[in-house]
Amino acid sequence: MDLAFSQEDLDFQEDVRNFLASEYPLDIKEKQDKRLPLEREDIIAWQKILATKGWFAINWPKEFGGTALSPTENYILQNELASANTPILIPFGVNMCGPVVYTFGTAEQKKKYLPGILNSDVWWCQGYSEPGAGSDLASLQTRAVRDGDSYVVNGQKTWTTLGQYANWIFCLVRTDTTVKQQAGISFLLIDMDTPGIEVRPIILLDGTHEVNEVWFTDVRVPVENLVGEENKGWTYAKYLLTHERTNIAGVGFSQAGLAAVKRLARSQQHRGRPLIENPHFAARVARVEIDLMAMSTTNLRIISAAAKGQAPGVESSMLKVKGTQIRQEINDLARRAAGVYAMPIASEAVEGSNAAPIGPDGTATVTAQYFNNRKLSIFGGSNEIQRNIIAKVKLGGRA
Repeated sequence: MDLAFSQEDLDFQEDVRNFLASEYPLDIKEKQDKRLPLEREDIIAWQKILATKGWFAINWPKEFGGTALSPTENYILQNELASANTPILIPFGVNMCGPVVYTFGTAEQKKKYLPGILNSDVWWCQGYSEPGAGSDLASLQTRAVRDGDSYVVNGQKTWTTLGQYANWIFCLVRTDTTVKQQAGISFLLIDMDTPGIEVRPIILLDGTHEVNEVWFTDVRVPVENLVGEENKGWTYAKYLLTHERTNIAGVGFSQAGLAAVKRLARSQQHRGRPLIENPHFAARVARVEIDLMAMSTTNLRIISAAAKGQAPGVESSMLKVKGTQIRQEINDLARRAAGVYAMPIASEAVEGSNAAPIGPDGTATVTAQYFNNRKLSIFGGSNEIQRNIIAKVKLGGRA
């Protein structure tokens, strides 16, 4: 396999770099570089800037407003965005709900929902997990009972990321309790302004408000908001999760994170020598870099298959497991490289303080990132569940 970029790919890479140099807003860049929290408006503004270039819904078919990037161009774009430390794109609309709607939705649903996702005018969140249905998602209990032209929804969703900002939520709901768990689930689109919806914050270990509980009490949802067929939602949920798991791999973010670890380890001293020269630390860096190189090649192969119309299958579970392990290892290396400067967490280091940060650049929030990214191996289907899927599909085991 020839992994060298063609001249066309190199030209595209230069185009991306020039775009970032001229169009990446300095105020947003400063917040990102200092690891300061972004406002909702910052994230939307950046997504709109990317959309004007055609680099937001890059995985969508052209007929729905997507961009026909080649797999290599997609790979280059993601790496350059990560290298420039641009904001992480909110995936719930563009990478999750959107593909489900344009694949399984009606013509009316596509016309109604896709433009708002494409131009970032509508913020979506995901209503999957419940207190008793996380990795075992099929055991969800939120009910939707048909009543004339509406469904009446009652139940609770949890770990709803950025639900405090959302205009709409896509939900898995139970519409039939007389069949096996997977067969009685439907996929509903729900306006967050509907009476009966309550969003309650969950404050994380690092003091930030990223996730929420969402409660539904007699929430009436028009039947026209059902995607696909009633009781076939599990099929659509699995389709969505394959996209989510592939994106969780985060090759570009891992590459940028590893580069930051190396810079930090060159500046930090251990027994009178740069930390990067410590054999034990250097061995860990080398091991994760080798794993990252292998995963990057695998990711390119899967993206190439997807570009040919092949839906990612068990390979997305493989990327999810290995990708999250790599990112967590890089977080741990950064924390160890920062040493005592890793002790503050985000709320102590940057919120409401006029004091100058202590320690080298990038150390103030490494512990917060370490704690926050423990979630990577849990959401999108825990890594234990992904290993069961791999064993069942590829190895012929009994999962």
